[in-house]
Amino acid sequence: MSLSDIPLRTLADAPTTLSELTAGKAALIVNVASRCGLTPQYGGLVKLQEQYGPRGFTVIGVPCNQFAGQEPGSAEEIQEFCSATYGVDFPLLEKADVNGAARHPLYAGLTETPDADGEAGDIQWNFEKFLVDGAGNVVARFRPGTTPEDPSITSAIEKLL
Repeated sequence: MSLSDIPLRTLADAPTTLSELTAGKAALIVNVASRCGLTPQYGGLVKLQEQYGPRGFTVIGVPCNQFAGQEPGSAEEIQEFCSATYGVDFPLLEKADVNGAARHPLYAGLTETPDADGEAGDIQWNFEKFLVDGAGNVVARFRPGTTPEDPSITSAIEKLL
């Protein structure tokens, strides 16, 4: 099964797939958390959505509570925090595990992709990013410390658009 066809659920509990969410657009898939030191990266993700959205790009956030319990809220609390605090208007999926035995199938596929240092495998922390082309192929992986505004991310997005 392609990444594009894996069954997903939105934060509002509606069924979807990556292909439905992207409609052939490039996407940056990010595991997110509301109570993390990296949470301000939401601001950069919103800017990417604003800058590149009209050109065929979307950010997709995947709330995850696996790292120090930094996303403990309900779906409603997560949505409220994201929209009220950062103005998030890109798609958010249901809370999911990104590592371990209960790893979501989407992340089982994503984590096979190596980062710039050639390392694949488990997600290191919140705000790890995967750039996916319009066909659902992972083209780049960025570790949590790489901010959304980093030239390595923006240039990779530019190459896809």
